[in-house]
Amino acid sequence: MKTIPNLRWWIAGLLFLATVINYVDRQTLSVVAPALTAELNLSNTEYSNILTAFLLPYTIMYIFSGILADKWGTRRSLAVFMAWWSVANAAHSLARGAFSLGAFRFLLGVGESGNFMAAEKAISEWFPPRERAFANGLVNAAAATGAIISPPLITWITLRYGWRAAFVMTGSLGFIWLIGWLAVYYLPGQHPRLSRTELDYITSQMPPPVAKHKIAWASLLRFRQTWGLLLARVFGDPVWWFYLFWLPKYLKDVRHFTLAEIGLVAWMPYLTADLGSLTGGWFSGYLVRRGLPAVQARVRTMIPCVCLMPLGVMVGFLPSSTAALALICLVTFLHMAWKTNLMTMTNDVFPAKIVGSIAGIVGLGAGLGGSLFTPLVGRIVDAFSYTPVFVLMGFLHPTAMLLVYWLVREPAKFQSQKNGVPVGSDSEVSAGKRD
Repeated sequence: MKTIPNLRWWIAGLLFLATVINYVDRQTLSVVAPALTAELNLSNTEYSNILTAFLLPYTIMYIFSGILADKWGTRRSLAVFMAWWSVANAAHSLARGAFSLGAFRFLLGVGESGNFMAAEKAISEWFPPRERAFANGLVNAAAATGAIISPPLITWITLRYGWRAAFVMTGSLGFIWLIGWLAVYYLPGQHPRLSRTELDYITSQMPPPVAKHKIAWASLLRFRQTWGLLLARVFGDPVWWFYLFWLPKYLKDVRHFTLAEIGLVAWMPYLTADLGSLTGGWFSGYLVRRGLPAVQARVRTMIPCVCLMPLGVMVGFLPSSTAALALICLVTFLHMAWKTNLMTMTNDVFPAKIVGSIAGIVGLGAGLGGSLFTPLVGRIVDAFSYTPVFVLMGFLHPTAMLLVYWLVREPAKFQSQKNGVPVGSDSEVSAGKRD
């Protein structure tokens, strides 16, 4: 059978598309929210409760999705996750009120977090350490790309066919993707179309297995790196959730944009988020290639982003909508450059064998942060305005970075060691064993 050149980047392309679909599906509600909330007569508080109905199962399923990704393998697990959330998204079209909409949102949350657990595992399986940050950057860029596509696409569907049709049409995308995924994805050592040259390139830079005995899931909670990565997501991710779920409503309620105008401009912050993902991933990879240990390279890339994030406080005080939108674009650029490197640390400090489980635990922090802050946003907006929310969001990333700096300084150490370097993490590569 003929081999496919650079097959690992074809895999990255499929992961990119899966994440685009993931974000189009979850973003559909946000884009149609002005029309949907008016038709179903929903308040900001009810809307925030519906968002929370997504975030709670999304949060809980991080743990189970990570375990399933390790147990089922990347190929099978991501296929199941995709099929589940695609059906759940299409079912939103049947909503008749707050309760039914919340129920369908709950089912969507059950499936969607699994995308990122499987993607992180696939990156650990297919990409050596020097390429992982850029591969993770592609996945994060895909999230923003989905958010870029959503406003104009879903606005057009809604204006032409109605908001219910928007859910059906976006929900169908996942089943098209499944055809390519099941045809292409296998583990590198089992892939019938992977060249020997590329297989050698991938495996030559991988560390040895951590240990032959099974690692207990609960034991992963003993590592300070686990807690550092988890807590950083608790404080950092609410900023992204806020812009993802509330930006269209903010533009309508405060800046008085029409639905058509929202469709024209709401994609811009997500384009800059794409650029942030790719730039952040590329730059830390550049530092690794220059000889800097992987974890230090991620931290040095993240610190400038954190220092600039408090500028987002000014969004609530700017009279110009153009200036406010430009500042929002800067914030999303910085957030994704920061988050790309935070996610890559999971691959840097833990072995591929358990990345799915670790990513599930860390992802729990992302969902937990969103679940705590999203209902709070709705209540603050109803009681006061959006301005206090922008102030709060401006200082979450510095808090998260302090936790990273304190708790995630080096790869996790397991019992099996080789020449004083922990076996099974990428510390061997970071310690100087590079091509």
